[in-house]
Amino acid sequence: MTYKYTLAYVLKCWAIYSLKDTVNPIHLRLNSEPNTKGKGQTQARVNISAALVEDIINLEETNEDMQAVVEALKEDFSRNLSVRTSPGALDHIMVVTEDGKFPLNQLGQISQKSPQLLIVNMASFPESTAAATKAIRESGMNLNPEADGTIIRVPIPKVTREHRESLAKLAKQSTNKSKEALRKVRSKSVNQVKKFKSKVSEDTIWLLEKQIQQMADSAAAEMDKLLAAKTKELLG
Repeated sequence: MTYKYTLAYVLKCWAIYSLKDTVNPIHLRLNSEPNTKGKGQTQARVNISAALVEDIINLEETNEDMQAVVEALKEDFSRNLSVRTSPGALDHIMVVTEDGKFPLNQLGQISQKSPQLLIVNMASFPESTAAATKAIRESGMNLNPEADGTIIRVPIPKVTREHRESLAKLAKQSTNKSKEALRKVRSKSVNQVKKFKSKVSEDTIWLLEKQIQQMADSAAAEMDKLLAAKTKELLG
């Protein structure tokens, strides 16, 4: 099969053989998968050896930071976005107290009294009962807690279509927040690369920025898959 490339693309490929700066030549691997932006076209992908550019940026660390954002989204989906509310779903609700922020399970004992009722015993930190009640109510989990002394009763809402749709919206919001965090990681990495503009060639900068963008695109695509699966689970 024969592929056609633009002049700009050919020049960028040629540039990898003419780098004359402090960085060793960077190898470019072509991926001949079809470009989704145009039929019959191919999309070039760069695959830079991290060891060759470690003096400029730690690509492995950048990838780890991006994957950490993806993993955080997975954990959020698992803990906070379930049709059935369980005691574990309340564990990591953050409670703001005068001494700082703490997960609910560090302040109170959480248990399930019945299929329709969760109990949070705040006897160990009674002064934080009001703050814990507020945190549960504002958790976005559609919960309406009621405090009675140091005991917080949390009725579990019925699984209605409206509740399912509300959870699906929260999943979308969480994904958008995660993508914003991903963009910050990308921007930080690109800015790090640009600091070396006076020391390396423009082509090296271009290749590194493209590699970082590919990593970000891959992480964003993984988030989209997680969102699609969670939405399907929530809406049934």
